[in-house]
Amino acid sequence: MQPVLETYASDGFALWPVAEGEPFGYLALSGELTSAEVGTAVRRIAECNDIDPDPNAGDDRPPRPADRLGSFLHGLLTFDSLFAAGGLRVTDSSTGVTLLPGCCNGLENWRDWSTVLDGSGPVFFGHDPDPGAELLGDTVRLVIDVEQSDSPVIELPAIELRRLLGGVERDLADFLALTAEWASRQLPGHSDSVVAALARVLDLPTPVVPSSRQGHHPAPPMQ
Repeated sequence: MQPVLETYASDGFALWPVAEGEPFGYLALSGELTSAEVGTAVRRIAECNDIDPDPNAGDDRPPRPADRLGSFLHGLLTFDSLFAAGGLRVTDSSTGVTLLPGCCNGLENWRDWSTVLDGSGPVFFGHDPDPGAELLGDTVRLVIDVEQSDSPVIELPAIELRRLLGGVERDLADFLALTAEWASRQLPGHSDSVVAALARVLDLPTPVVPSSRQGHHPAPPMQ
């Protein structure tokens, strides 16, 4: 089980280094990403929230800043409720069957998976495909596409799902800590606010942002 973001090709993005990738894919978040992959993740989450303020719709956010970087980060830094296209990817290593988040599912709702263990009924994770999960006794049944009568399924003990979700939380926490280090280098003027926003979208505590001047020694005074 991995937390993943939907990603697209960079298309000339130049505000910070990003990894080159396929026209569409999934990026698994963890503490093992390269600096360029972290840049891709931050770019994608910012893109998901890059929406102009609309006062006519009751949007009282401030207008976009004039500078290019501030403008791109504006939605990420000003929306109360943030969206990150993606979710949790689950692969059955014995069969190769993989459950992917459906369209319009967001990684910000990853904790909804824990409600499966409540046994209150099926939980769904987007559409096209329409993945779902349900607790049946002591077994969790994951359906790749509930709209297909012959859909592949993954079955696992409920206790195993709980263990996997703990791993997801560790992966996200490690990613967030890695991103705090990345932001202190790549976005020194916005690092605190960017990391705080990412912590909100991932539903995690905000890590301490390293000082961008850590390890810097001032030059000796001129004689």
